[in-house]
Amino acid sequence: MELDLGAVRTFLAVVDDGHFTEAAARVGMSQQAVSKRIARLESDLGVPLLIRSRAGVKPTEDGAAFLPHARALVSLADQAAAMLRARRRPLRIDVLGRDAAPIDMVRAFYEASDVDVDIVVSKGAVSPGTALTDGSVDAAFGRTVGELPRGIERVPACLEPIPILVSRRHRLARRRRVRMAELSGLTAWMPGNARDSEWADYYRLLSAEFGVRIDSSGPFFGRDHIMERVAASPDLITFGNKRQYPVSPGVVEISVTDPMPVYPWSLMWHEANRHPSLPLLIAHAKDRYRPFTTQSQWLPAPDRPLFPADPEPAP
Repeated sequence: MELDLGAVRTFLAVVDDGHFTEAAARVGMSQQAVSKRIARLESDLGVPLLIRSRAGVKPTEDGAAFLPHARALVSLADQAAAMLRARRRPLRIDVLGRDAAPIDMVRAFYEASDVDVDIVVSKGAVSPGTALTDGSVDAAFGRTVGELPRGIERVPACLEPIPILVSRRHRLARRRRVRMAELSGLTAWMPGNARDSEWADYYRLLSAEFGVRIDSSGPFFGRDHIMERVAASPDLITFGNKRQYPVSPGVVEISVTDPMPVYPWSLMWHEANRHPSLPLLIAHAKDRYRPFTTQSQWLPAPDRPLFPADPEPAP
């Protein structure tokens, strides 16, 4: 005996609505067509499934016994269909922002493979753990410190150098690079640093170690406003590069060295995710990762165990 899945769905609609008329409207069929489907299902099973009365419709004893199995059949069918649709859809990747290193990694991955990708820019509005667990995205880039939510896995992806931007009137403006120690006592104005964000924590640790004051006060009116303020001040600096901020003739970018601060990007995914292209992205990230260089780069202490480093040279 082979059951008609459409008839099973119709049976569930009738039971849930309690009337043939409402069930017919839900499944988009005529009441007569619904009755025929139920009659065919009852014939296939060899038992009556529904009791009809003026008050409505309710399951017979056999119908009630069949009900949980009917729901399980439909649920399994829906899961199977969803799994196949997921295998055909683009790989959804949260890059956090379009102006950071992960977008370059994803673009290189896309250009080197035949994988279709869907770029998501959350800007930290949604926790990566939540988005990965509920399937909103297949993979996400971000800074990860401490224990990850259950089921979330990670690999180090890249270390992004962080320069500074200063006014052409600033005493450092003619320099191509500046040592980190020279930034001690300066104020980096960064009003976009949300208090509980992963990047605000990064700059808090940088400030504590090198004496650079991070000022996140004031409303965030956009990056144009930050550039205007920095360009007009002989003292302010901000951390970032010209790809992240609009081009301003009054602002110059300077590399930071000895050590160079680098932002630690991890690639995260949920262990239960079965998108066929996800392993390719993970392999791509592993292949492109370049180890942390302890002698020339800086990472906050909590991040260092997560990012393999070049071996220390022999004394």
